[in-house]
Amino acid sequence: MNGKIVGSVILACALIAGAALYYLQIYGFYREVPEAQVQLVSRATQEPEEIATRNLQAIDADSSPIRFRACFETDLSLAMATETYEMTDHTDPRNAPGWFDCFDAAALGAEIKAGTALTFLGGKNVHYGVDRIVALTEDGRGYIWHELNDCGEKSYDGTVVGEACPEQPAD
Repeated sequence: MNGKIVGSVILACALIAGAALYYLQIYGFYREVPEAQVQLVSRATQEPEEIATRNLQAIDADSSPIRFRACFETDLSLAMATETYEMTDHTDPRNAPGWFDCFDAAALGAEIKAGTALTFLGGKNVHYGVDRIVALTEDGRGYIWHELNDCGEKSYDGTVVGEACPEQPAD
């Protein structure tokens, strides 16, 4: 009889811990970012410039620098964007939580591969070793996510960062 009680307590604790872990990963740390802006890095100045958007929805979490996701609409054409702003070769958008339904990474990835969406640099080192990637589609939709750059990948996997990378900020 004592084994059943101990086993039940262990099982109950495991279920509670699993539910808490699931909640914290999917919902707990995210917050809306109402003050978010959409910027693209200019080819001419190499500085980010704000672009006009509407229906901007953005989420972020302090627990990781790569959790930022956003969706928006814009009147900026792909032709104008490719002439004016820095493009990137990031073609695999990061998944967003299921409840943030405007951001479908699989569908966006298919559009990028098909050439109906292009990716641009939205900001270099928005957090140490993390770049902001902006994807624009032919029909005026836009998406933003964060991606590790070369310095970030080196820093987080433990290899020597080197002189090409900026100094890490002090905590």
